Amino acid sequence: MRIKKTRSLCPTCNTVVDAEISEEDGKIWLDRTCPDHGSSRYLYWSDARTYHRFEEFDAVGNGIANPQVVTEPDVCPTSCGLCSHHHSQTLLANIDVTNRCNLNCDFCFANARACGFVYEPSFDEIVKMLELLRNQKPVPAPAVQFSGGEPTMREDLPEIVRKAKALGFPQIQIATNGVRIAQDPAYAQKLKDAGVNTVYLHFDGVTKETNPRLRINEKAVEVFEKVRQGVVLVPTIIRGRNDHELGDIIRFAISHSSVIRGINFQPVAFTGAASDDDIQKCRVTIPDLLDGIENQMGGLLKKDDFYPVPCVLPFSDLVEAYTGRPQVRFTAHQHCGAATYVFVQEDGVVPVNRMVDVESLFESIGHMAETLKKGGTINKYKALLEGVKEMHDSVRKGEHGNTTEFWKLISKGLIGQNFEALREFHWNALFIGTMHFMDRYNYDIGRVQRCCIHYATPDGRLIPFCTYNSGPVYREQVWKKFAKDTPEE
Repeated sequence: MRIKKTRSLCPTCNTVVDAEISEEDGKIWLDRTCPDHGSSRYLYWSDARTYHRFEEFDAVGNGIANPQVVTEPDVCPTSCGLCSHHHSQTLLANIDVTNRCNLNCDFCFANARACGFVYEPSFDEIVKMLELLRNQKPVPAPAVQFSGGEPTMREDLPEIVRKAKALGFPQIQIATNGVRIAQDPAYAQKLKDAGVNTVYLHFDGVTKETNPRLRINEKAVEVFEKVRQGVVLVPTIIRGRNDHELGDIIRFAISHSSVIRGINFQPVAFTGAASDDDIQKCRVTIPDLLDGIENQMGGLLKKDDFYPVPCVLPFSDLVEAYTGRPQVRFTAHQHCGAATYVFVQEDGVVPVNRMVDVESLFESIGHMAETLKKGGTINKYKALLEGVKEMHDSVRKGEHGNTTEFWKLISKGLIGQNFEALREFHWNALFIGTMHFMDRYNYDIGRVQRCCIHYATPDGRLIPFCTYNSGPVYREQVWKKFAKDTPEE
């Protein structure tokens, strides 16, 4: 059964071709035909029911008001930066500060150690990229992540972080393998003092079989605990390699919840050479991952506890209506990722879905935003009070202690404007999410045009994540164009 039309890439030659997303045998497939290499079909989502549930959260944004490229829509994805037909703002920007690395992982999507040349933009080039992001209209990019390669190999990384902070980024992250942190604990404090909010730590498992650098990771977490630096674990999940440790990774995070703020599971993307056999054996889709979490957590977390990114749009609407200022809008494609929260307390772990009817809460927030927009109340404060009363119906009865704490934090933030209360909310919550980046086998241009994670480049462009790393592979083009040490032919 055909669900929708889209455009994709020929997995052999990367030519842009028409494609169809279809349902068969309870799974979702991506079909396309290349005039030179014939027809191909690859798995898109392994569970049609979850696909359709997420489809209900579809929300197309308006993009940015100052795109780098004004063009026709049918040239996507071969004419990036962000073009006039891109539908989402930048929620998180990546800046590759180097392609040097102190490891040689066999599934690195950046292929960092195999380039044969050094890509390392200058401090001034990085500043220009940061300025490009902060000049985005109608809302400056709120978050930047310094990546690579291994960003801690740059000696001026703290200075780069300080500059990003000075330019007004509320959220600054680094993506690291943790090697330098484990070897030089003082460096972690240096980065935090410079302004790093969150560290994305590559963490593939809790045993030496799945994670040969487990001791390095554990040491890095110990260091971050001492300096109180928030950490998000980032496991690359490969079927048959580490997908049996999903629950154990979550339990590891819970046991270090004083510093670990979340987990961002990333199912493997085949950005290098891969055979059909490799793909069938190793592919993990979002529903596969959610099934694994449910099974390995003994039902404490369920597949239906997870929601796609656009589900939080009502919160953006509410803040925009209350403040009268444009807000960043979470209009990522509904099939790019999934997330939920659990609350870690002395007597155990409670998923947010056991504390509140999440979908009813979203509806209440949306209704509150609409009330503010229409001006149907005497003032904004009264509108908030009425909205909070309506939200109270969303909070489930039963687990009284947990419910009371959740309600207290939310009401303090909304009514009392006590944002320290929301900070407390964050530090008691563990984010569990997944983002499945695409490769040329499951490449959906409809998803590319909704991407909200963008790479900034030295030539003044912003490029969607899955275009930068697969498909036309802008990463290789950018790195070679600005290489400092190109090998001899």
